[in-house]
Amino acid sequence: MNMTNNYTQLPAFELTGVHCRTTNEQEAGPEGKLGALWQRYFESGLSAAPGIRNPQFLYGLYTDYETDASGAYTALIGHELGAGEIREGLATAAVPAAKYKIFTTQRGPVQQVVAQKWQEIWRYFGQSSEERTYTGDFERYDLVKFDPADAVVEIFVAVK
Repeated sequence: MNMTNNYTQLPAFELTGVHCRTTNEQEAGPEGKLGALWQRYFESGLSAAPGIRNPQFLYGLYTDYETDASGAYTALIGHELGAGEIREGLATAAVPAAKYKIFTTQRGPVQQVVAQKWQEIWRYFGQSSEERTYTGDFERYDLVKFDPADAVVEIFVAVK
């Protein structure tokens, strides 16, 4: 398991996009909601909406954790919200200032490499003394050179 010690401290920022409430258990079965959520994002035209900051970055945010990785959480797919901008019909979420451990996927089909990396992340925190804060974790996709069949994605996990 290749886990680098790559950390960053990020200031708080806001995201806007489409969202749903789910659990990892639900996502492992036929009742998963994340596939449909991604479809809603791609149908929304949000990446071209006015007021979006840094439109080259797409975020998959996991926030409002009920407990930990086993409880319910809110997933939001979207973009950084410009100051004072409100998107009608879309959700917003605040990503708190935090220290993040950055995990980078292998290159490959996006759904496969992201799912594999989350499995590694859960194993890592299950075996490590390092603790997650469950304040907000996110995947960041660089759309400038994004190819869903051949992608590398960064996953930011908030840690104490």
